[in-house]
Amino acid sequence: MAEQPKFEGATLWVISAGLAFLVLFLQWVFGNGRRARKGLPPGSLGWPLLGETLQLISAYKTSNPEPFVDTRRSRYGKVFKTHLFGKPTIFSTDPEVNKFILQNEGKLFATSYPSSIANLLGKDSLLLMQGNLHKRLHSLTLSFANSSVLKDHLMFDIEKLVCLTLDGWKDHVLLQDEAKKITFELTVKQLLSFDPGQWSENLRKEYLQLIDGFFSLPVPLPFTTYGKALKARAKVAEELRLIVVKRRRDSESSDHYDMLAALLNEKITTASDGLSDDQIIDLLLSLLVAGYETTSTIMTLAVKFLTETPDALAQLKEEHEAIRKLKIGAQRLEWSDYKSMAFTQCVISETLRIANIISGVFRRALCDVEIKGFNIPQGWPVFPCFRAVHLDQEFYSDPRKFNPWRWQPSIYKLWNCLYTFWGRASPVSRL
Repeated sequence: MAEQPKFEGATLWVISAGLAFLVLFLQWVFGNGRRARKGLPPGSLGWPLLGETLQLISAYKTSNPEPFVDTRRSRYGKVFKTHLFGKPTIFSTDPEVNKFILQNEGKLFATSYPSSIANLLGKDSLLLMQGNLHKRLHSLTLSFANSSVLKDHLMFDIEKLVCLTLDGWKDHVLLQDEAKKITFELTVKQLLSFDPGQWSENLRKEYLQLIDGFFSLPVPLPFTTYGKALKARAKVAEELRLIVVKRRRDSESSDHYDMLAALLNEKITTASDGLSDDQIIDLLLSLLVAGYETTSTIMTLAVKFLTETPDALAQLKEEHEAIRKLKIGAQRLEWSDYKSMAFTQCVISETLRIANIISGVFRRALCDVEIKGFNIPQGWPVFPCFRAVHLDQEFYSDPRKFNPWRWQPSIYKLWNCLYTFWGRASPVSRL
């Protein structure tokens, strides 16, 4: 009797992978993503399965990601369809459409990020949360960020940390690396009451790998950037869990005033025991992500833009020196001093506009939605792109030029109505 052929494990794996790819390919060809739908915006769905995801990721890893949007906008118009992270997506660079999407969150649209991003942030991230729980915790974090107690010591913490960092500088430093260290240490201090040290530095190194995962192809294999990000996320979560468990155990005798204390004391309903450890960990992790990469990049770019614009730097120094002269001796800056810096606020707004750290947000249509003659099918993701609006010469004169004076009260009203940075009002933006 003839001997039956034996398949090695690797051969079976290849066959299984090939069959899985074939099934996914057929789903893509004959599924909803490829069916002609009446009223869809023009555009291209790109390659099978991958769509235009690789082009988007590649563009945003360069210093000039605009061509991804610019070429499609010139070809298809301000609203177009594409295919990102495994799903057909409506991409909007129209400020009216973007405003409509954001204003109808919870009615016509819901927060919806690709699973690859959700896996890194956690299902209870403030960015992904919906409904009453999101409203309650969003209100809590905003209350904490706006509290007088926080403002009383925030300026002191910033000054102390900056001076500590400057004292350690040698002849040559990498500004963005130093800005990242300052931002991370300050965020850890406000969230967990940890002073700078080896623990926070080790945590920051894991965050570097975690954040790299947001700008990578979501292949969860150990040797890929995304796989390494998932591993780093697990390490960060475990470190945060140890702190949460200890602080919960010692809560009655603790005198901490930080974000973790506010979360531990929060009661979601009168019948609730409060937030679980997993919910708190996801919230803390996402707040650290939000404050770390974005704020440090903005700080670095602000220095760059001011260095390249001497008149703006001179006016900024003049404003700061005028406030310093009102202080007696070593009297420190207070929150009210910061809020009185009118030109400083213009510099911040213009840096945010050009930097566009938050390029846009993902939402999902809860029903068929018609706007400006286009149909957005139920279940389709939409991406209101803020970056494209902020750099559109139709709305901003010489949009790629750093011009903080455009935000002065006499002329800023038009810009302000078009300006979107965080997508959702963020507690991080307050800090």
